[in-house]
Amino acid sequence: MPSLPKLLIFVAVIVLLFGTKKLRSLGSDLGASIKGFKKAMNDDDDKKETDDSQKVEHLHSSANNHADKE
Repeated sequence: MPSLPKLLIFVAVIVLLFGTKKLRSLGSDLGASIKGFKKAMNDDDDKKETDDSQKVEHLHSSANNHADKE
């Protein structure tokens, strides 16, 4: 683990190279990307749960139809 003075020098060099505006926009872009990724994962999970419940419902109705025929 780098010491605090080394870490501060590293941050200062990064700020000097990129500037605060570039770093701010990079941070907001990164945050938006993470937010979009989480939303996509949640949407995918919701879709999977819906598909699973539809499969269970279809199997249940198929079993009922099969029982009614007997």
